[in-house]
Amino acid sequence: MAWYDEAVFYHIYPLGLLGAPKENTYSGVTHRLNRLDPWIDHIRELGCNALYIGPLFESVGHGYETTDYRKLDSRLGDNKDLEKFVKSCHKKGIRVILDGVFNHTGRDFFAFRDLKENRENSRYRDWYCNVNFYGNNEYNDGFSYDNWGGYNLLVKLNQRNPEVKDYISETIRFWVREFDIDGLRLDAADVLDFDFMKMLRAVASEVKPEFYLLGEVIHGDYSRWVNEGTLHSVTNYVMHKAFYSGHNDHNYFEIAHTQKRLDGMGLNGAGAFRLYNFVDNHDVERIFTKLQNKAHFTPVHILLYTMPGIPSVYYGSEFALEGKKEKYSDASLRPALELNDFKDVLKNNPATKLIAALGKVRRESPELSYGDYKELFLTNRQYAFSRSLNGRNVIVTVNNDDGRYSMTLPAFGQEQYRGALSGEGVSASGGNIEVTVQGNSGEIWIPSGRDPEDGAETAGAVDAGTPEQAGDEAVGAEAVGAEQAGTVDVGDVAAGTVTAGTPEPVIKGVSAEEKVDNNRSYSDGIIAGLQEAIIAIMEKNGPVTEQMRRDVYNNTHHDSLITWIKSFR
Repeated sequence: MAWYDEAVFYHIYPLGLLGAPKENTYSGVTHRLNRLDPWIDHIRELGCNALYIGPLFESVGHGYETTDYRKLDSRLGDNKDLEKFVKSCHKKGIRVILDGVFNHTGRDFFAFRDLKENRENSRYRDWYCNVNFYGNNEYNDGFSYDNWGGYNLLVKLNQRNPEVKDYISETIRFWVREFDIDGLRLDAADVLDFDFMKMLRAVASEVKPEFYLLGEVIHGDYSRWVNEGTLHSVTNYVMHKAFYSGHNDHNYFEIAHTQKRLDGMGLNGAGAFRLYNFVDNHDVERIFTKLQNKAHFTPVHILLYTMPGIPSVYYGSEFALEGKKEKYSDASLRPALELNDFKDVLKNNPATKLIAALGKVRRESPELSYGDYKELFLTNRQYAFSRSLNGRNVIVTVNNDDGRYSMTLPAFGQEQYRGALSGEGVSASGGNIEVTVQGNSGEIWIPSGRDPEDGAETAGAVDAGTPEQAGDEAVGAEAVGAEQAGTVDVGDVAAGTVTAGTPEPVIKGVSAEEKVDNNRSYSDGIIAGLQEAIIAIMEKNGPVTEQMRRDVYNNTHHDSLITWIKSFR
């Protein structure tokens, strides 16, 4: 068990948050980084215990075209500012990782400047890949070279060159020595040389116990990068996509299927590596923009904090900010913010309150960090799973439908459960618990050894019923009566109106035509007939892929198939 196994990350893009000029003129130092000091307490209040911040080092523009690896970007301050900032984070119990941009440099980097000046005679010509002195580029260098993503602004380093390896290794040692950082997020890790990454892992083991290596990887078999020899984790882009499209399409099968794929990579369970989960970041649109139904902000974030992996929140998204990707510009994804403009958000902003509540639940429930994942219930619009550790099971239920829904789930031998967000208690009967999930919401059910009416057991809970309005849209949970032992009471949303007050009691069932006895035996013919009916409806609605067919035929649960058919509208 390492610190990162229990981490909840906050992600800052500092050049954007601090409103730095888009272009670096190298004309002097502006001490902007110290304006992040108030954010440290904010990060802690959200329940985050780790910070990913970057890029930080001298560059000419967005930060990933590095000019000097060993100098804080002069638009942000100087090295003393970074040293003080990391120290302040550590005092508050927050680990700090930053960007390691080792796949490429900027054109102002000393080695590339020498290459431009001395051409064939440059001692750094082999620091870069495929330098061709018979070619040219848009800068009229009189030579060409490999780059990242088609951008000649980003000159690809030759990671097999021993001098490059030594330079990067010493840079990491410098960062640990000077700033006491706790790890790196490796930019463009999906195109890094694997032997180079093995070298990075060796340096990580040398410089600091539990020094964390997180790689930016989009697609592929993540276990190629995440293993004992290379990286500790990678960015979970496949689940990122499933999080928002699984809600926009009312298709929890996509999320569940994605998790099964990740399980197949050995990325689940107490001894497994943990992927870095996120719903947005500095390169993709804000989750609040991507969601067609803004009320889905609640179940999306419940899943972010409870699915296997390490959750991360991108700065500003805890306020339910919009951010749309624009052609040739990511500026709207990386806005300048002043924390003073978001005073009292933990009292008044339902999105912020939800994130803080989930951070608290995560901190108090080791099952969510280490527990085995098991799917319990699945339809297009409802989803339940457990996270089990040492015989203790936490149950998660989410609902992307507008109406409430009741589920009968295994109690795993536990007599009582408490809703970590609502404080509601449920008792087992016949080895099961029956819970009702409010529309566009969810709950995290914690085994309870006490009477659920006991105030000491429910103090500090947050009722995550249907979300309240943030601006004009429903996004989180309405908080009232926060003075009552820290309990946050959630109201209900109906047609855009919010009624705050005591949550409605758990409904102990659904109508006879909606509920099927899970213990009843059905013939294979009935199951096959239901599967064929679902396929037929799907074919009427549009093209059906082979994967969609497999998802249907892999579901052999009568109750789930019946509900699936009813979910088509």
